[in-house]
Amino acid sequence: MDGGSVSAGEGQAPTSWEELYNINLIPSELFLKFRKEVQGIRVGLNLEFCNAPTNDFRANIVLKPLSPERRWKFMYEPVHQDIHLLSKKIPVTRFLNLQVGIGHNFRMNAIGWKWKLTTCLGGDGVSRIRNKASIGLCPGIDFRFGWRADYVIPEISGGLGSDEPLFNMNSGRLQASLDRVEAIFTQSDAYC
Repeated sequence: MDGGSVSAGEGQAPTSWEELYNINLIPSELFLKFRKEVQGIRVGLNLEFCNAPTNDFRANIVLKPLSPERRWKFMYEPVHQDIHLLSKKIPVTRFLNLQVGIGHNFRMNAIGWKWKLTTCLGGDGVSRIRNKASIGLCPGIDFRFGWRADYVIPEISGGLGSDEPLFNMNSGRLQASLDRVEAIFTQSDAYC
């Protein structure tokens, strides 16, 4: 079977366990992040390599304060000639965050703003978990993994004296993937 899964049609039973449970460990995004902490501000160079669905490369320069109450971050993308000033993710509820930003594209000479509501839960008709896990290899070198799991929980049901069968089992579904891998290299006066 190839990297993606083939979903069964409506009312049609899946033909194999591979269609029900699929875990993809090949990330679609790879990041190299180089950071330097200077007088309360982090200066970063981010290199992003996307391999699916299209091969793409992005680079940007990021400036943001190091303080825990930081409220903004500045990004410049030299290839696309974009600058952005983004707010910190503002918690609206326990699982819902709002982020707003303003930007300018020098190539198109256009100014615009955008907003984004994000959550680690939810999806389109299926439950979804999205999360990031970090591993500190040594001071100044960290790895971050972004993963996603779309799932339908297995269900067992039945009935007696009704139109339902005595025993019915839906085995559920799981589509999990490792979406991004980040290697983060930070140079700070504390590490020297």
